[in-house]
Amino acid sequence: QVHLVESGGGLVQPGGSLRLSCVASGFIFTSYAMNWYRQAPGKERDLVALISSTGGSTTYADSVKGRFTISRDNVKNTVYLQMNSLKPEDTAVYYCNVKVWYGMDRRNDYWGQGTQVTVSS
Repeated sequence: QVHLVESGGGLVQPGGSLRLSCVASGFIFTSYAMNWYRQAPGKERDLVALISSTGGSTTYADSVKGRFTISRDNVKNTVYLQMNSLKPEDTAVYYCNVKVWYGMDRRNDYWGQGTQVTVSS
């Protein structure tokens, strides 16, 4: 069974840093891109960052470019999100995500339980 477990959230002051981790199991980790999403109260769940299966390419939301870095360790089956220069508007529940294809026409989204990030002075 696909299983994603996030950790590393917490309370941090504006300008501070936090590193989130997501440990994955139940699928061939090296075959799939991994994603970080976040959802603030009253807002939609939005893509924050994406990393390709090899880690060779990354994509970021405009709101976090230059501040966040996504990376992965394909030996540890773990994806990370390094968050620097945090702002109050970064406050949200952060979710790890993978989109797994079964055959050519069946896809399923898998999500971690989420980890709370609160940026406040």
